[in-house]
Amino acid sequence: VVEASGAAAAAGEILAPARWTRTEEVVYPPERDVAQEEPRIGVFVCHCGSNIGGFLDVPGVAEYAASLPGVVHAEDNLYTCSQDSIQHITEQTRELGLNRVVVASCTPLTHEPLFQDSIRQAGLNPGMFQMANIRNQCSWVHSEQWDVATDKAKDLVRMAVAKALRLEPLHKTEVEVQKAALVVGGGVAGMTAALTLADQGFPVHLVEREKWLGGNLRNLRHIADWDSKAAQDNGGGGLVWRDPQVLLYQLLQRIERHSRITVHLQSEFLESSGFAGNFVSRLRTPDGVIEVRHGATIVATGGGEYRGPEYGYGTDPRILTQQEFEERLAAGRDLPESLAMILCVGPAERYCSRICCTTAVKNALALKRLNPEAQVVILYHDTRTYGFRERLYDEARRQGVVFVQYEFDRKPVIEGLDQGSGSEPLTVRVWEPSLGEELELHSDLLVLSMPVVPPEGVEELATRLKCPLDLDGFFLEAHVKLRPVDFANDGVFLAGMAHYPKFLDETIAQAQAAAARAVTILSKDVLEVGGVVARVDADKCVACLTCVRICPYDVPQVRAEFTGVGEIVGAAYIEPAQCHGCGICVSECPAKAIQLLHYRDAQIEAEIEALTGQ
Repeated sequence: VVEASGAAAAAGEILAPARWTRTEEVVYPPERDVAQEEPRIGVFVCHCGSNIGGFLDVPGVAEYAASLPGVVHAEDNLYTCSQDSIQHITEQTRELGLNRVVVASCTPLTHEPLFQDSIRQAGLNPGMFQMANIRNQCSWVHSEQWDVATDKAKDLVRMAVAKALRLEPLHKTEVEVQKAALVVGGGVAGMTAALTLADQGFPVHLVEREKWLGGNLRNLRHIADWDSKAAQDNGGGGLVWRDPQVLLYQLLQRIERHSRITVHLQSEFLESSGFAGNFVSRLRTPDGVIEVRHGATIVATGGGEYRGPEYGYGTDPRILTQQEFEERLAAGRDLPESLAMILCVGPAERYCSRICCTTAVKNALALKRLNPEAQVVILYHDTRTYGFRERLYDEARRQGVVFVQYEFDRKPVIEGLDQGSGSEPLTVRVWEPSLGEELELHSDLLVLSMPVVPPEGVEELATRLKCPLDLDGFFLEAHVKLRPVDFANDGVFLAGMAHYPKFLDETIAQAQAAAARAVTILSKDVLEVGGVVARVDADKCVACLTCVRICPYDVPQVRAEFTGVGEIVGAAYIEPAQCHGCGICVSECPAKAIQLLHYRDAQIEAEIEALTGQ
């Protein structure tokens, strides 16, 4: 999904001048006012091929639905989400005068908008649609229990119909889109995202807290790649070396020359208000605090190399990190005759940092390139050279690099540490589980493959952005498969190592993908907001500030122009355009003054009563 979205961004740069020129706007019929009509519910039950129909009695569920109060039509379909079935639902809604529609099929997460659009084509408000998930909740979990799955599907349909009887229209409003983007972080991900957006015609504010752009790319001195066409003795391709500083120079030149990119160096993101399509963010710059209006935000704050005290790092100049060793290799000075590397250091015992093993193999090959006689031993707990980088691992072994496994309960021990330059080699003792004995290694240098960790201040930044972090401190996407570059809060996207440690090519692809997702907002003149949002009944509000404190998006406000319970001055107000519809304020309000539209208490209680029969 990330790579496909990145490809879409690349295509978008070419097609940007022609955007919307061949687009036909969908014209919907006038919306019917069904407020005074008796409920006329249509139920459509899906076989989903054999995905549902192979594990429960779909025709029986449809027949049962026809007997429920308010249902005037019920049928089963082979694939309810197919183009023909969608058109059929529209026609049946129009011809039978349905004013509520229930579909029993798969998850509303992926298919609800499709069905809502179908009834909208018939002049029915999308809020008059309800869905029962009989795939995930029946056929998948009761695949070997036909009667149980069938009975449960009937329960879910009965509950959906009970709620449908109490549905009400949902309305949205249009807000103007600020056709500019804010990119937080000026590394390769941030620069790539900024250029991708700017090349499609959108102004970009690129914020970097350091004195220069480039991020971790400035510390990357060489990239080892594999050319399958290169002449090699083994006939299977050859090792090639690339200079990443060329890419850095090209990016910096493009950024500097681009008229649509405004760079804010030595600047800090302070806060943001608003909603997707219409954000107002404050930045602290060397010239003071400024405000930036933008429609989308991309978070590309990167990561950093861990510099902890494990294995004596910081106590002896002969103990380096891979980043420091790469700098020494690039300078071609003080190269060792013998070298030991240790993988899976510090936080990497908890999570795989993905790039460490490949970096170690790359630097081992770089040393061999400069000094073919050098002795290199890599001590690893797990070795993972992702994808085709396995070829680098094979090449390292071919060139004589030795790999020795160790266990976390018997980690390598370093002897001969001192504060000076060290006249004698370091001694590394490691238990080799396959041989069942301890090995003693003598090395001029010890290089630690430190993992990538989140940058300093990421917790505070996450709070300011109102974006979640995972257990390791990296930003957490909305859905690992369906929305891998989105945050849960609309209009904010992520890219690069702010998400998790990744290689340069992966970072570039994800940055392009984040830009592509941002374009889905920035390319529009207006956005529809509202729908499933929280609404306050001011007559019940006691202005206790519970909703103000509990909302993770800081949306509720107590305003003096509203009058609360007992004629008190001030009541809570929730701006529909900003509300995310999470329902937290609804559950926390002690006065029950807040309701979530489409999930009102009466609607949920009706479902429960339909289930329990009470």
